[in-house]
Amino acid sequence: MSSTAVLFTGIGVILVFASIVGFILKVKSKESNPIIDNLNARIYSWWIMTAIIGVAFALGDAAVIVLFLIVSALALREFITITPTNQNDYYALLFAFYIVLPLQYVFVFIEWYGMFSIFIPVYVFLILPILSSLKADVKNFLERCAKIQWGVMICIYCISCVPALLVLQIDGFEGKNLLLIAFLIIVVQISDVLQYVFGKLFGRHKIAPTLSPSKTFEGFILGIISASLIGGLLWWITPFTFLQAFFISLILTLLGFLGGLVMSAIKRDKGIKDWGYMIEGHGGILDRFDSVCFAAPIFFHIVRFWWV
Repeated sequence: MSSTAVLFTGIGVILVFASIVGFILKVKSKESNPIIDNLNARIYSWWIMTAIIGVAFALGDAAVIVLFLIVSALALREFITITPTNQNDYYALLFAFYIVLPLQYVFVFIEWYGMFSIFIPVYVFLILPILSSLKADVKNFLERCAKIQWGVMICIYCISCVPALLVLQIDGFEGKNLLLIAFLIIVVQISDVLQYVFGKLFGRHKIAPTLSPSKTFEGFILGIISASLIGGLLWWITPFTFLQAFFISLILTLLGFLGGLVMSAIKRDKGIKDWGYMIEGHGGILDRFDSVCFAAPIFFHIVRFWWV
């Protein structure tokens, strides 16, 4: 059995166990419990998301790239929706959605690292405000430009770093790069889950009450450590040793946590709880990928610098 098959079998077993626990808790609860209901909604959503990712993995690299292109498009739509611009930004938004988005993923697909790495941070960064200025509307110009540039950087560039892992040529790891994507997503997402669980069980001290009221110091410490250990134990699906996988996981979980705080700050500034309502129990696409957005580009460049 391949490493990918073993990994997804393990994930399936964990989800089955979680579903059974969620069902038992639901049956034993004499009345509606928001925490249990939220837990079961999250488990159901994880089944759906795991199935979608599993199908993409089975179809190959091109399908994975298309999947993340769709994720980027949905994420950018959420970002622009809650950070509204105006009609004078029409050209900039048109450029972002219909030119920048597909081109960035084309560069990933054809493995053009030189353009993939600088297209958005350099060229698009300069072009977007030029397009916004064509309407000659100076009201809130800097704020409007910043919103679009932030959205493009977070939702397109950062998320595209996930499928970009497929283009890395690592000696002795040929044909297994999909497992790097799995490693990244599992470590970051399980860190979020464990921080939530440990926070509910042992949390006493709020770590950032104005940004994310559910996050606690206890949940943060226990979640980061346990997720990093799990990442270390997943060394067998990576080109890393156990210690390397552990420390890389520690970096990813810390970045994921900090990324979550940044994205929560934006939501709180706009007076909303979730970025959207697409994923039951999870909110929108950005509610699931906020931590991945910050971890992905760092993980990509760590692997590229040290292992390629």
